[in-house]
Amino acid sequence: MLDKVKELITEVESFNATTANEIETFRIKYLGSKGIIKDLFTEFKNVPNEQKKEFGQTINLLKNSAENKVTTLKEVIENAVEEKGVYGDLTRPSEPIELGSRHPISLVKNQIIEVFNRIGFTVSEGPEIEDDWHNFTALNLPEYHPARDMQDTFFIEKNPDTLLRTHTSSVQVRYMEQNEPPIRTISPGRVFRNEDISARAHCIFHQVEGLYIDTDVSFADLKQTLLYFTKEMFGKSKIRLRPSYFPFTEPSAEVDIYWGLETETDYRITKGTGWLEIMGCGMVDPNVLKNCNIDPTKYSGYAFGMGIERIAMLLYQIPDIRMFYENDVRFLEQFKSVI
Repeated sequence: MLDKVKELITEVESFNATTANEIETFRIKYLGSKGIIKDLFTEFKNVPNEQKKEFGQTINLLKNSAENKVTTLKEVIENAVEEKGVYGDLTRPSEPIELGSRHPISLVKNQIIEVFNRIGFTVSEGPEIEDDWHNFTALNLPEYHPARDMQDTFFIEKNPDTLLRTHTSSVQVRYMEQNEPPIRTISPGRVFRNEDISARAHCIFHQVEGLYIDTDVSFADLKQTLLYFTKEMFGKSKIRLRPSYFPFTEPSAEVDIYWGLETETDYRITKGTGWLEIMGCGMVDPNVLKNCNIDPTKYSGYAFGMGIERIAMLLYQIPDIRMFYENDVRFLEQFKSVI
């Protein structure tokens, strides 16, 4: 009889169940009013006196094992039901996940950053709400300078010293104030100008401006950097630089790439010339270096700047700049990205 009880203990310990009904059947079988353990206690009176102690201990062990098994299996079932209620049916096939879309401005900005990162340019950022010094005066645009009219400005609460930055050149000023040459950085960011909104212009847009300052930096270095950029970004190897004017660079130039005249669109966007303006550039004016506590007799440098929207419109053949800001899902879904 004792051996039979020990076999029942082994059977109880090896038992497993996945449903509440199976657990209840097991409980009735061993712990019910007509169960196995009840019968064993009834049989206890027929056990010889010398075996009663061991037999009684073994039956109690069987009872405890059966009770613990029922409690443990019930907890497992209850936890599984609770988890299913929180997360749904975990065995159900998952729904396909729609691939998200990056905004074309972000795609182009990241591409520009990657191109310049490969030749050692770091990324610097600054505040969008600026003061007059960093946005104008330090950049060789003192008060009442006529060139300030080139950038219609949003002032904060009619305060002439607090404004929304009109270019990311203000970030370059801050970077020069906090770092010593050699300096090689690009400054992407959002800028603001009080302009009428049309298909070709907006009061909010994005720029990337670059700055390189070191000893013996020449205009030839600038041209080679721009040629590298146009090859990597557009696959175009022909550029030209036209004399221009910017208060913070001298000499200054506009950069054109030869886009070609292969399609009707090429004729339209280049006005039949094949040439397309993409950015402005020049050698950093010595006054700007002096304002940023950099010795212009020892150091020289170049700077360049471009509009991200303009680059994106060229790359993706987008006809209207306003499309970038309307949040039209049909437009944004065309720019699927895996990065």
